[in-house]
Amino acid sequence: MLHSKRIAAALAVAAVSGATAAASDAADLKSTAADQKSVSITIYNDNLGLVKDVRAVTLKTGAQSLWFEGVAAQIDPTTVHIRSVDAPKDLAVIEQNFEYDLVSPERLMQKYIGQTVELVTTREGKDDETIRAKLIGTQGGTVYELENGKIAINPPGRVVLPALPAGLISEPSLVWLLDTNKTKHTVEASYLTGGIGWRSDYVAVLSSDDSKADLSGWVTIDNQSGATYQNALLKLVAGDVHRALPEYDRLVKGAVMADAGLAREEQFQEEAFFEYHLYTLERPATVKDRQTKQISLLSAEGTTVKKTFVVQPQYAYWFARVPNVEKPKVGVYVSLDNSKKNGMGMPLPKGIVRVYKKDSKSELQFIGEDRIDHTPEDETIRIKMGDAFDVVAERVQTNFEVLSSGHLYRSSYKVTIRNHKAEDITVQVVELMTGDWTITTSSFPFDKEASHRVRFDLPVKPKGSAELTYTAEIRY
Repeated sequence: MLHSKRIAAALAVAAVSGATAAASDAADLKSTAADQKSVSITIYNDNLGLVKDVRAVTLKTGAQSLWFEGVAAQIDPTTVHIRSVDAPKDLAVIEQNFEYDLVSPERLMQKYIGQTVELVTTREGKDDETIRAKLIGTQGGTVYELENGKIAINPPGRVVLPALPAGLISEPSLVWLLDTNKTKHTVEASYLTGGIGWRSDYVAVLSSDDSKADLSGWVTIDNQSGATYQNALLKLVAGDVHRALPEYDRLVKGAVMADAGLAREEQFQEEAFFEYHLYTLERPATVKDRQTKQISLLSAEGTTVKKTFVVQPQYAYWFARVPNVEKPKVGVYVSLDNSKKNGMGMPLPKGIVRVYKKDSKSELQFIGEDRIDHTPEDETIRIKMGDAFDVVAERVQTNFEVLSSGHLYRSSYKVTIRNHKAEDITVQVVELMTGDWTITTSSFPFDKEASHRVRFDLPVKPKGSAELTYTAEIRY
């Protein structure tokens, strides 16, 4: 077990010798991907991943630096945690650094400003010509001072550097100053990284009579984090996880004021997790850097769907005369119950549902898409397909009165629905109310869906029409 005296001694050694993890030398120990025993990554909706990288390392006793290579370039260094899995009390972390000054042509040239390098020019049929010159600038190109004192700007040929400058590394690394009295450890490094996220996309194929649908869901993972996760245990978190904003962003924002055969056996298994839902892939998966990967999430066939037509006028005039006839669009919606009884019942992550249907030649055609929110089991998914072509609505104010010294208003409206289709339909007419309101008369029954919303259901015959009339009194 490490005691405070040993840690204090290690700190003293680091202070005297300058043996911090930020300054690598040949004696520093290194851990690479070859030492990896396992890696897991939990990916969140909002461009965030939690990485757990488990490796076998061989250390020396006492204080030493360990370079942990191959971490994500977009790591949040403040979230890093390392622990010994098999001997947690025998490993102490004294100092931690994140090194990301990566080798690149630009960084190499910047490191050599003020130093002499070789310029090599290839000549056809002759030996290469090599001259020595001092690199004096790299802004917008390269500038050299030749041995004769003249200046060359962007000279032809290639630049040969004598050595790799100190401080440049080939891949992002975590560097720890550790103290241990045990040489063999299995360590787990965990950290949060940006640059990786996931989304879900769904495809629904409607039956010929619009009463059934086959639904499939896909997870799309986009990895731009700067690391590859080889044969990783993959988990996805669906839900709105709160994160603390940077102080500047917080101030600015304040100022502007899947049972029932749904998931395939080898794919994702879902479980409730805190106030979110966790989806675990039941097999290892490799997620490469700069790769977009799609994995099947669910599949359900023959689910029952319901198609509805909805008219909702954009504006509700209750306190003035309306001289014009409104012609609101008739929206078309498809809804389905996310229940086991309906062949589904898996909590669905938010995403876009794209809907297709076969035409008369049995060829699939795209008929609409909509975005759904996170949807628990036994809730209803409602997808707006677009606006109906063969169903027309008109809305006109037939009467307006001001009652009770201007605080009580009475408006009468007529809504006409014309059905040019060859089938019976029912159209929902939705009105948005305000103030204290009462429907005093109506030619159709109505449903008070909320304090500000009322709905009338109008059945309309094929090639026919239906007319809704009602009067509302509103106190404001």
